[in-house]
This record gives sequence, C-alpha cells and structure tokens, in this order.
Amino acid sequence: MAKKAKRKLAEDEKFETFVFPDFDERKFLTHEYEQSIATAISVGLAILLAGLSWAIDQTIGPNSPYLEVPWVVGIAGVVAGPYLIRTLRPLASDYTKGDWAWLILTTFMGWLGLWFLFADLFH
Repeated sequence: MAKKAKRKLAEDEKFETFVFPDFDERKFLTHEYEQSIATAISVGLAILLAGLSWAIDQTIGPNSPYLEVPWVVGIAGVVAGPYLIRTLRPLASDYTKGDWAWLILTTFMGWLGLWFLFADLFH
C-alpha cells in the first residue's frame, strides 16, 4: 500500500482566501438599461417586419409567382436588426455574444409568430 504524501507547511501558505471583487452597480444598471432599450427596438422591428410581410402577402395573393418576397423581406430585416441597434445605441459595443443572440432570436421569432398571427386573424 502506498503512503500518503505529506504536505509541507509552505504549500499551505501559498493559498490565499478568495475575495469577491467589488460590484460595480452603475456599470450593471447601465448594461441592463441598454439591454432593455435594445430589446424594445428588437420587438418594434419584429412588429414592423410582421406587418410588412403580412401586407406583402395580402397584396401578391396565393397564386403569385412571388411567394418568397415576404420571407426575403423578413429575413433581410432580421439581418439588418443588429446594424440598426448598433446605429441607434452607442453602447452596443459592450454587448456580449449572448446579448446579440437574444436580440436576433427575439426579432426572428417575433416576426415569424406575429406574421402568422396577422395572416390568421386578418385573412
């Protein structure tokens, strides 16, 4: 049976206790405020795109050869959303990848869901 290695006293002195870093409340609140504004822009863009897609869909009719036009308009609007947010919000450079993923997903799912809802309600 192998013996346990004895720890030296010097090894125990190397480890310091963990100290939490100072919480920057102002930075946190600024980031949350920016995220709230960006989410509102994203939802507004989704509503605009859904209305536009629905209007195009109603205009071209069901037998038109241009049935993909509302899809192209919607996808183009979802892709343009981050550029719009970067233009309107100067602190958008502080957003993380997760923040951008949330905004893009909100715009896409909002556009698609509202477009289908408008098509079902107003047809």
